[in-house]
Amino acid sequence: MRLLMDKWTVLCIFLLLLCTESAEGGELKKNYYKNSCPDVESIVSEAVSKKFQQTFVTAQATLRLFFHDCFVEGCDASIMIVSPNGDAERDAPDNVSLAGDGFDTVIKAKEAVEAVCPGVVSCADILALAAREVVFLTGGPSYKVELGRLDGLVSKASNVKDNLPDPRFDYQKLKAMFAKHKLSDTDLIALSGAHTIGVSHCNRFSNRLYNFSPSTPIDPTLNATYAQQLIQECPLDVDPNIVVGMDPDTPRTFDNSYYQNLIAGKGLFTSDEVLVLDSAARRKVEAFASDMSAFSSGFAKSMIKLGRVGVKTSDGEIRKDCTAYNYY
Repeated sequence: MRLLMDKWTVLCIFLLLLCTESAEGGELKKNYYKNSCPDVESIVSEAVSKKFQQTFVTAQATLRLFFHDCFVEGCDASIMIVSPNGDAERDAPDNVSLAGDGFDTVIKAKEAVEAVCPGVVSCADILALAAREVVFLTGGPSYKVELGRLDGLVSKASNVKDNLPDPRFDYQKLKAMFAKHKLSDTDLIALSGAHTIGVSHCNRFSNRLYNFSPSTPIDPTLNATYAQQLIQECPLDVDPNIVVGMDPDTPRTFDNSYYQNLIAGKGLFTSDEVLVLDSAARRKVEAFASDMSAFSSGFAKSMIKLGRVGVKTSDGEIRKDCTAYNYY
């Protein structure tokens, strides 16, 4: 009898573990809205494409918005909340540089979905779909997005600090931050490839151009010609509104030139360049640099994993307005 009880105990524990794994992301499904809103993906695609045609900033802004959302409260659209007191996630210092076009993209896509399927699709899912769309529109891979997220009920500026990568981070700090969200070193390197499109304000990397150290004014890991180009574009007393392409070669195309530039000493941020200073990371960078299909596949897999971070499949809501909780 004791042996029989032990077997039942083991079975119960096993089933409990399966349920726990499901609660951490297993409830997301690729066909989640098959019956409730079957055309959701085409609706979002059309809305995002229209916005993208109006301004290219849409691509970088939406992709960055998704990343910033997932790394704080999880992928729950908490980044979208507008607080009357100015104390929501988007108000935090690390988020004030997020371009308005990203927010506008999600809002417009939500309006289009609500017109067909009111109260069915979460803003969190729409943001995940929109991020996939802008990658595809700029030449990157398409992939099936897992859906079924609820919108979060917490959005605080105070929760943002120390939860987003800084462009001055070294490789160990980056690894630790990604590992906290169960993202591997390969995920870190693949997702960094998002820097192949878009622009950055000069103050995000000027530390590498001026007074880098007492003996070296310019970061020695920077390609000398590239450093002088950046100095020309970003003078010491630079207008904070000036921006430069994060990929100096093809800033409007989602390709693997980002990795080729890293190898050539043309990574814009310290957090970019450190990926080739670590020997193991450099091997993955070189693999992506030499094979666009490997990068596309790696990026798609890592975006799917990113989309599982901190998702809410309970204790959330489906907002009517992405910028406000339903009880407002």
